[in-house]
Amino acid sequence: MTQPVSPPRDDTPEVSPFKEHAPWRTLAARADVRTLSLLGVLAALIVIGGITKPDEFLDTRNLQLVLTQASVIGVVTVGMTFVITSGGIDLSVGAIVALSSVWATTVATQEYGFAGVLFTAVLVGVGCGLVNGLLIAYGGMVPFIATLAMLSSARGLALQITDGKTQIVTIDGILKLGERDAYVLGIPPLVLVFAVVTVIGWLILNRTTFGRRTVAVGGNAEAARLAGIDVRRQRLYLYLLSGLCCGIAAFLLIILSGSGQNTNGNLYELDAIAAAIIGGTLLSGGRGTITGSVLGVLIFTTITNIFALNNLQSDVQQIAKGAIIVAAVLVQRRTASTT
Repeated sequence: MTQPVSPPRDDTPEVSPFKEHAPWRTLAARADVRTLSLLGVLAALIVIGGITKPDEFLDTRNLQLVLTQASVIGVVTVGMTFVITSGGIDLSVGAIVALSSVWATTVATQEYGFAGVLFTAVLVGVGCGLVNGLLIAYGGMVPFIATLAMLSSARGLALQITDGKTQIVTIDGILKLGERDAYVLGIPPLVLVFAVVTVIGWLILNRTTFGRRTVAVGGNAEAARLAGIDVRRQRLYLYLLSGLCCGIAAFLLIILSGSGQNTNGNLYELDAIAAAIIGGTLLSGGRGTITGSVLGVLIFTTITNIFALNNLQSDVQQIAKGAIIVAAVLVQRRTASTT
């Protein structure tokens, strides 16, 4: 008698759709924890400032000053976040800001008015970014060396243009933007520009093909190339973006100080890199967060303000920044090892 043949058993374990996305859920959860941690640190600093100098730190004008100062370095940090996410580095941002600010405030440039100063600042920033990008993407130079050379060259050229003197801005339209009468609902114009740059940067990094290509190049450049991404062109665009942000920051600095100096942007490269790192952007590339970088900028700016109000020396401030950077890198290494 023929026995009925039972259908073959499928012993393949069922894959849960939730398990497929578990790594992404884990990364998202870690990003949320990181953001909340940064918000906690910022809140703690505000409490410390309020306790040590309650009348001065919590004053509306002081808080506006903190946000205004954060705006200049914040714009630079947005560009730096893109570069670091791609696995690169830009040590020339501070020097580019200086060169852009002094070139845009020469007597010849100011003759063209508000638009001339703005256009020159942005054009010089983009031009320097173009040189960096060509040397790195198509010249095969290491980003550290190429941007270090730009740092030296831009600083030297800025000094040559100014001859070591401060160039005063005489255009009323620019000077008025730094006055309280130009505030919109109590918000300085520089803060509004920073907010717009931040939103645009976040959208580009998280919601566009350009952002996905940036992350892919930083994660594995060879794999990105095999996937059809023009790695060299992508890197060129990223340094152009960094230069653009430096040009915008230079114009904001001109509004804030009413002048152009060859010392502008001093140590901006340190502050921008540090803010991006403590915000959660991997120094090795492959992961970046605009939100974290902005919070990093606010943390460093608040620390600077608290130190200034309490008459603490700047060397102590630099030591504190260094300690924060080391702690952030150690946390990143521990997080990466457990991924």
